[in-house]
Amino acid sequence: MKIDRDAIGSTFSSLSPKVRKRLNQAAGLIVDAKEKGKKVVAVVGSGPNIHEGVTALIAELMRKGIIDGVSTSSAVINHEMGGTLEKVKRIDGVAFGMDPQKLPMDGQFEVSILSESLLRQYQKEVNIDPVLYRRMRRSKGNIIIKVAGNMAYPTGFRTEKLALEILGLARQCNVPFEKMAGYGADPYTIIGAGAEYNIPVLVTVPQLVGGGQVGLSVGDSMPVSERCRKIADLIDSADVIIESALALSQEIHDGPFELFTGHGLWNDWEGGWTYSLAEKKIIRIDLDPNLERAWLRERKSGMVTDAVARGLPKTKLMRIPFRMEMSGFARLPGSLPIVGDIGEVWPVIATLVADALDVKLDFMSYKQSLPAGEKVREWIVRNVKPVDRDRIIAGAGKVS
Repeated sequence: MKIDRDAIGSTFSSLSPKVRKRLNQAAGLIVDAKEKGKKVVAVVGSGPNIHEGVTALIAELMRKGIIDGVSTSSAVINHEMGGTLEKVKRIDGVAFGMDPQKLPMDGQFEVSILSESLLRQYQKEVNIDPVLYRRMRRSKGNIIIKVAGNMAYPTGFRTEKLALEILGLARQCNVPFEKMAGYGADPYTIIGAGAEYNIPVLVTVPQLVGGGQVGLSVGDSMPVSERCRKIADLIDSADVIIESALALSQEIHDGPFELFTGHGLWNDWEGGWTYSLAEKKIIRIDLDPNLERAWLRERKSGMVTDAVARGLPKTKLMRIPFRMEMSGFARLPGSLPIVGDIGEVWPVIATLVADALDVKLDFMSYKQSLPAGEKVREWIVRNVKPVDRDRIIAGAGKVS
């Protein structure tokens, strides 16, 4: 698709001078790493990363050799299995005849707007009632674009059932669920790009809980200790780490093996393997201005370190709402906060980096509230396909 440089330029110009400076700094860190043959890893949450088209952009950056690994949430795996974004009709479930006690709190039920060919394909795989589906499609309701493979019938139901089949294949082939699902995923998904280019894509332990049966299957596909070690290896391999719309990042990037912030102390004590974040550059894209405040106070006076040393609650000492992950991030020498909307930040960083490296990008995301962002969301709905069961089975055959 054609890149709308005017939209990106306008976005960059609308940002504050501080944010523009940070974006240039962040792009410089990434470019420097790539020019030296080092790796860049993205650690992303769900929610806005899907809605803003950021996951599809990350997949493009993986395909173009800019991002070398991704750690994410099981909810992202779930949505990418369903096609990332889809159109659904939201209907009044009670008026349709459903038990209100079995509906979400708003009483709404969602039905996927599927092509006839995709509906027929799903019917071959799971027990779908076509009469019920068509009744739902004819019911009164609003059609919206939302994350795919979630609460809508039959996409979400099919994803739930398929997850169990993928889990069996993943165990049989001794590969993570994420990689097995990726064999059948669209190339503009993180899991699809990861499988195609043999790039690690792993769900973090704190983010296993999303995505219904997908999350459970991701968790069941390998022991937690093995998952933690694989994630640690991934983070250790990176020179630059980009965190995007992410919660609980401290548990993700230090975990039981990281030595610099302290949690790997006893593993090292016993002669086990550890790694360090001391030399890593960590770029965090976050909407919370308190992240910036905590980071600045640590830079100016060592206030976070002082609170740790004195065993004092950081919230009371610093007089700001203090999230746990701010502590490790603020104290890391190579950390760089970017307080802004990921829908605005990612396209600018991607453009700055691609231009500097002379890489031609074939896809770009934009903030969803912009006309360009609306077009991208429509493009994803039309072009990013749900996982193909036959290709997953074929991929398993090549591994086993």
